[in-house]
Amino acid sequence: MARRKAIMAQKSGAKERKREEKRPSNAERSAYFARREAAKVLRSMLQGDARRRAVGSIKSLVYSPSIRNKKATYALVCQTLKHLSIIKDVIEEANILSAKQKKQKELMYIITYDLLFGQEGSLIGDAEKYLILKKDAVQSALSRVLRRKGVKNVEDLVALDEIPDLQKPRYVRVNTLKIDTEFAIRELRQQYAVQEDDLVPDLLILPPGADLHNHPLVVNGSAFLQGKASSMSAVALGPKPGWEVIDACAAPGNKTLHLAALMKGKGKIIACELNRERVKRLQDNVKLGGATNVKIKHEDFLNLDPKDPAYAKVRAILLDPSCSGSGTAFERLDHLLPSHSAVIMLT
Repeated sequence: MARRKAIMAQKSGAKERKREEKRPSNAERSAYFARREAAKVLRSMLQGDARRRAVGSIKSLVYSPSIRNKKATYALVCQTLKHLSIIKDVIEEANILSAKQKKQKELMYIITYDLLFGQEGSLIGDAEKYLILKKDAVQSALSRVLRRKGVKNVEDLVALDEIPDLQKPRYVRVNTLKIDTEFAIRELRQQYAVQEDDLVPDLLILPPGADLHNHPLVVNGSAFLQGKASSMSAVALGPKPGWEVIDACAAPGNKTLHLAALMKGKGKIIACELNRERVKRLQDNVKLGGATNVKIKHEDFLNLDPKDPAYAKVRAILLDPSCSGSGTAFERLDHLLPSHSAVIMLT
């Protein structure tokens, strides 16, 4: 009997160890979801690029509230776009995607990037398993692409498509609703060289490549990553404390919060946004920034009645609509998109 119990316990332990081996780790689960979030962002970017329609920058899409693992998702999207022409060539050369896989081609691009250049060890999931089974075909296809392009390695292949990086500084606008600029400078100077912009008050200039997405000042809404051009519109309007102002195209809220700061939190800002998803992001950012004088309206600004007594005290309107981003392509990272690469090749 004792021997029988020992055997049963041994078998039970073996089964438990087997289950443990099959159970994905936290890192693997995190990478699994990051790939799917990255595929969603990549799909939006590529569809907008194909239609020549601005859908927002990579950063604005990645840093929406719906994206959980922002850092990993952002890295996956950027790196996949950087290698996209190679990935497409390899997938076409390997001829491995069925009709089902083609319906989720953006996810296949992401996984192929990880398989060839990234974290192959963390590839769990049905789509991942499918490509792992095709790994030999993918590697063989990559070798053929390298020979056809006349290069010896992937680095040389990437260099063929690379566009020289414009080393632009990082701009950070201090949210004076929460802290003063001097405090922000002291905090940031613990890690970076910091200068004050000579044109836009409370706008700080940091070295190119400074990564502030997880900095406490940014996380708690005391500072916002906002370009100089974006910061100029509210300053140009010049609202005074106590004014009533309409922000006609308010989301994601950087300019709305800038207006609130210039008005020292006094008066009233009517922030209009038509898009439902962008309204949610606007609400989150206004709350994060501590702007209590903002009233958000999920409505088309063009439908407002100028004769409505509710707007009788409005002194100014900020109208800074979304644009194609042609003037800020490198800040938006649009140079990684297929259409921009094609333009570079033609010029």
